[in-house]
Formats: sequence, structure tokens, C-alpha cells
Amino acid sequence: MGTVFSFDIRDTPTPAIRRALDHAVVWLHWVDEVFSTYRPDSQISRLGRGETDLAGCDPEVTEVLELCESAERVSGGWFSRAPGGRLDPSGLVKGWAIEHASVILERAGARNTCVNGGGDIQLRGECAPGVSWQVGIANPLQPGGLSTIVTGRDLAVATSGTAERGAHILDPHTGRPAASGLLSITLVGRHLTDIDAYATAAFAMGPDALIWVASVPDVEAFAVTSDAHAWWTSGFPSTASSPSGA
Repeated sequence: MGTVFSFDIRDTPTPAIRRALDHAVVWLHWVDEVFSTYRPDSQISRLGRGETDLAGCDPEVTEVLELCESAERVSGGWFSRAPGGRLDPSGLVKGWAIEHASVILERAGARNTCVNGGGDIQLRGECAPGVSWQVGIANPLQPGGLSTIVTGRDLAVATSGTAERGAHILDPHTGRPAASGLLSITLVGRHLTDIDAYATAAFAMGPDALIWVASVPDVEAFAVTSDAHAWWTSGFPSTASSPSGA
């Protein structure tokens, strides 16, 4: 998927967990083969060109496209599976794949895990008995610095912005790079499938994202604006009472 994945498993590494880890890695490679828009022979690329239909694709393709439609409804059209007029569900696929990899580990008995795909993270359990996970949120204005730290258990964390990949997030209404007034926005919730897609939508929305996030149950946000200010929702799970660094 053009990024680095990592697994942090804090449980005793039983044979079942080791097999599950191998399974999760195979799963992620399979997702890349099926959904990559950079592979001309992927199912999603062939579907987008009209060379096949959903009946000719694996059922997971239908599942992902239905999830994209749900995210589009929830976001009022700010998320799209075809943001530039071309089929591209990438804004949801990575979070969906990470969350599923996390489920594979959990079903094998790994209750305390962190699955990280390019900074989008699904957390389960604790990093140590009685100790919450802590996730640093990069400061887009200060390379190597942090804006804040998310802390908690059983969380999904996703960030969208321009610091790492430039203006790659499109406004689905225009098909052009989103002029959102934000440098980055981090969303926190329970399920990375949703949170990853919602973070993409929220970045495209810009300042209106604060109002929208407040209307979505069990989702919190922290954002850095293009004029070097920060805002966050009241329930954002930070270790600091006032997230800073931006």
C-alpha cells in the first residue's frame, strides 16, 4: 500500500498468535493485490476500467464499496469512493485492512496489540497491565515533533494531512486537492475502518469538520490549521489537558 506496517503484540507469543501474525501479513499483501490503484491488474483497477463487474471480483470488493457508500452518507458527501472521478476506495481500504488484521490477532488470543499502517492505528487492550497505549501525533509544522499524544485502550487513530504526502486528498465535489485550511486532522474512535474514512472526509471539509465530528457518535478530533493554530473536541483522549506543540 506504499507504506510501512508494524505489529506490536504485548501478549505471550503462543504458536497460535505466531500463526495469526503470519496470516495477518498474508492478508495485507492480498488486500494490496486486490485493491491497489497502482496495480493495473488489481481487481479494483479492472473494475474501474469496466473490464470486470462485481460478480467477477472477490466478495470483499463489494464489502468495501458498500462501506464507502456508508461513509459517503455519514459525511454528507465529503468522502467518496471516486474522489477524482476514478474508482479509488483507498481512503477506506487501509483502515479496513488494518482493523481486520487486528481482528485476526485477537481471534488467536492476542488481546493487547497495536497494528500500525503508515500512522493509522488500531489499538486493543493495554501496552502493559494497567497502562494505556500512548500514540504520538506528528506536528505538521515541526518535523520530528509532536502536537499531542493520544492515550487510551481499544482505540482507532487516523490522521489525514499534507505533511507527508503533499496535497493528495481531493475535494470530492471538485476533484481538485482540498483547500481545507487544515494541515492535519486526527480522528479517534473505536473502529479504524470508519475512522480512516472519516479522517479523509474531515480534512476535505476543513473548518466545518469541528461541527461535523461533534455530530458523529463516539468520534473525537484534533486539528492543526494552516495558520498554525490547533483545535480539538472536548472528549479528545489526550494525555495533556491542553494539546500543544502546534
